[in-house]
Amino acid sequence: MEASAGLVAGSHNRNELVVIHGHEEPKPMKDLNGQVCEICGDEVGLTVGGDLFVACNECGFPVCRPCYEYERREGSQNCPQCKTRYKRLRGSPRVEGDEDEEDVDDIEHEFKINNEDEEKINKNTQIAEAMLHGKMSYGRGPDHDHDENSSTTLYPPVISGGRSRPVSGEFPISTHAYGDQNQMLSSSLHKRVHPYPVSEPGSARWDERKEGGWKERMDDWKYQQGNLGTEADDFADPDMAMLDEARQPLSRKVPIASSKVNPYRMVIVTRLLVLAFFLRYRILNPVHDAPGLWLTSVICEIWFAFSWILDQFPKWFPIDRETYLDRLSIRYEREGEPNMLAPVDIFVSTVDPMKEPPLVTANTVLSILAMDYPVDKISCYVSDDGASMLTFEALSETAEFARKWVPFCKKFAIEPRAPEMYFSLKIDYLKDKVQPTFVKERRAMKREYEEFKVRINALVAKSMKIPAEGWIMQDGTPWPGNNTKDHPGMIQVFLGHSGGLDSEGNELPRLVYVSREKRPGFQHHKKAGAMNALIRVSGVLTNAPFMLNLDCDHYINNSKAAREAMCFLMDPQIGKKVCYVQFPQRFDGIDRNDRYANRNTVFFDINMKGLDGIQGPVYVGTGCVFRRQALYGYEPPKGQKRPKMVSCDCCPCFGRRKKLPKHSKHDANGDAATAQGFDDDKELLMSQMNFEKKFGQSAIFVTSTLMIEGGVPPSSSPAGLLKEAIHVISCGYEDKTEWGLELGWIYGSITEDILTGFKMHCRGWRSIYCMPKRPAFKGSAPINLSDRLNQVLRWALGSVEIFFSRHSPVWYGYKEGKLKWLERFAYVNTTVYPFTSIPLLAYCVLPAICLLTDKFIMPEISTFASLFFIALFLSIFATGILELRWSGVSIEEWWRNEQFWVIGGVSAHLFAVVQGLLKILAGIDTNFTVTSKAADDEDFGELYTFKWTTLLIPPTTILIINLVGVVAGISDAINNGYQSWGPLFGKLFFAFWVIVHLYPFLKGLMGRQNRTPTIVVIWSILLASIFSLLWVRIDPFVLKTKGPDVKQCGINC
Repeated sequence: MEASAGLVAGSHNRNELVVIHGHEEPKPMKDLNGQVCEICGDEVGLTVGGDLFVACNECGFPVCRPCYEYERREGSQNCPQCKTRYKRLRGSPRVEGDEDEEDVDDIEHEFKINNEDEEKINKNTQIAEAMLHGKMSYGRGPDHDHDENSSTTLYPPVISGGRSRPVSGEFPISTHAYGDQNQMLSSSLHKRVHPYPVSEPGSARWDERKEGGWKERMDDWKYQQGNLGTEADDFADPDMAMLDEARQPLSRKVPIASSKVNPYRMVIVTRLLVLAFFLRYRILNPVHDAPGLWLTSVICEIWFAFSWILDQFPKWFPIDRETYLDRLSIRYEREGEPNMLAPVDIFVSTVDPMKEPPLVTANTVLSILAMDYPVDKISCYVSDDGASMLTFEALSETAEFARKWVPFCKKFAIEPRAPEMYFSLKIDYLKDKVQPTFVKERRAMKREYEEFKVRINALVAKSMKIPAEGWIMQDGTPWPGNNTKDHPGMIQVFLGHSGGLDSEGNELPRLVYVSREKRPGFQHHKKAGAMNALIRVSGVLTNAPFMLNLDCDHYINNSKAAREAMCFLMDPQIGKKVCYVQFPQRFDGIDRNDRYANRNTVFFDINMKGLDGIQGPVYVGTGCVFRRQALYGYEPPKGQKRPKMVSCDCCPCFGRRKKLPKHSKHDANGDAATAQGFDDDKELLMSQMNFEKKFGQSAIFVTSTLMIEGGVPPSSSPAGLLKEAIHVISCGYEDKTEWGLELGWIYGSITEDILTGFKMHCRGWRSIYCMPKRPAFKGSAPINLSDRLNQVLRWALGSVEIFFSRHSPVWYGYKEGKLKWLERFAYVNTTVYPFTSIPLLAYCVLPAICLLTDKFIMPEISTFASLFFIALFLSIFATGILELRWSGVSIEEWWRNEQFWVIGGVSAHLFAVVQGLLKILAGIDTNFTVTSKAADDEDFGELYTFKWTTLLIPPTTILIINLVGVVAGISDAINNGYQSWGPLFGKLFFAFWVIVHLYPFLKGLMGRQNRTPTIVVIWSILLASIFSLLWVRIDPFVLKTKGPDVKQCGINC
């Protein structure tokens, strides 16, 4: 089965599998009967030993033996694809230029492995192949070891393609374990005709092979310059300089300047001391006439201090990082050699096409397909968890448009590579463009994109009216996902090796549509379950060692984003222990003033940099490149331990020597083979049972988990792989496994991202925070007040769920001791911050109560006590200023963040705590709604839309009572004389602190900017209320006469 050949739908539990053809126009297909020579069209044929004839050992370009010999004898002697010079194979005559070589098989002795490594690899091969052979009943070629004469049907590489080879780069085959079973190396599972070398860089064999090609090129260069035979200075050798550059690290840690960080740390310590003295003073000096107000305020202040400590100290070691993309290319993309960059599987998740418009998803997919990365190493998987035919047809249109869009992007190196964002940029698009045809082709491409938008809009309009009989596909077959809650699993390969060529004949990356099976009575775990299904599907079809996950509205803004991540993940020094590389989130379509702190720059530019200096940033749900082995629950490779000191028996201080058990010589030699064979069988059986209990009942997928460097078993046919892919997305596949508990995205919270990253850090992995100069990804954010509060509510509710779960960072992960303490502080803060809403709500109500009751939360302070307050405020301001200094965040962004902390705290966070407690105590579950990704056609039109929600009630109430309190306090001070103004200033400052923080919320309630300014309305209400009360109090139009009190004098007037 090849790309665009049909939609595969089925259910493993019901033993159903259907291939729906005819939905698209048929595309030319390659011959499935055998490998065809790309020069003459004949079959490639077999060697004397019965293996497939391979002319080029580097790229495996299919050429038959006659064409190969003709090219060596009469042609350029180079491979047409990779331009590598053909080597002489056994049975071929020598030609001029062949090196002197013995009459041996070059293929068998091309890369020789020493005996010790060979024994390890053979053992791992036997175990992995035995597990695969014992469970697979389909999708596997014949066993050549038992039937040498059987003919093998050759399939084109639709899914597996070039992925069957390990991608190792310069990494040696490692013996580190990702757990107990991880010594089964990936390269041992590949039955390649020409395996890659397994000798380590720096060894004699590696250096001999690598330096041979460089030496030939250097001799050619010297010959052209006329300097052949003369000794050149090594320092002037360009190839030596290139090799030296390739040996350098691919990234480096850039610490913040000490002149910025050291004062910042000193102020933090000072603030901590001042806070301790301040709280001591507040506790020892109660207010006797208002004990309730005093006690409430002290409790709130103690909680605020605790919350500040959790938030502040994880920012103690902030760092920056730099990447070197040129070194990455020199190391893994050498000219004339196969590209050794690691493959990447990219996941895009979507649910409801009405709230996540197909055009937005299409732009994200197009930016992925056009990214600057080898096309044979990119696979894009789109998860449609709503089983929508609209999403399916829109993706089909996207695949067709990609054939024109991708070559345009790569030809002119445009940025960004999402067409909607590129054509809407208000910049000089001719800058740095020198090709004369650019303007003409850009106009043509813009017209093509507008036609593409019209087709997508037509699909959306058509989907508004659902037929009574359900949706029907073009061939008359009912759409399998008509019932979104009861449908089979569906997979469609839109683009791939076969049928995946662009308009210029170049290969396109893979594009796969996936909709997992859903049945009533099964728990599907929302987004986390969909992501785990994508892990398994990709593990069966492509099995790239790294995975990038994106929300459907987060397009790739920097086409080199994957290369940026590879500078960390493929770095020989630090890469092996990195579980994921997190990129900051950046957003489009936010209003200029960022009224509701949608950019969240304080978190992404301050908190995340601080965590990067400890054990790494938290996972934020999108824009993250994972190591597949880390998501599989394996532990990071352990470094070499220092050898233990060996001592003799002469001094008892150094311990005792262990006595070895005595064995007879006969026992050691006679029973060794039998015992070893029994242990091997038992180990194989136990490991097979453990793997099935951990990963599920799929032999192909279990085998793929053992391939550290990625790739799929070449013995599996594409049709068998697709059938197995349907199996692994069945709704009951995760039953009695560790999926969602120890593997993949972790279940138990609607914010699965925090839990997933937390589990990896608890195993000892570390993460990396990558902030390239050009933002890697950009998305859309809800700029409407109600939508923004609902989004924050979902995040806070997820944090509350984690706090009450067994994975709570308050008590989980102490046994292993691999999570650093400051990292734990950060995770505890991410789960307890919603509870700050309770003291924050009380603290925001206290000013109004104080103004209305003429009481205060603290007694009259002396001159000495006032120093505590002055020092506390100065330390708060100094901390903020120095934080902005080393992070580069503007003071306006910092202030917006402070304002929304109060707005969200008294609304969304408060509701999250209540809903979380209801779910834990009463079992009442709450469903969250998907945040709308569409914006109004008018610029920031959605910003002014008023949508009533119960989340608006608490902050509105706080605003009203504080405004009333201000009016009452000022009126009372005017009536009571000058002596009452002194205590009033403290209360007014307290109340204005609340009103100023809630000002953006009040502005959102008022509506558009072209109406009366909000500040005018506020002051008008305040002044009108004050003068009204004064007018009633003075009452100048009523004549007041003074005389004796009638009750006192007793005179009846």
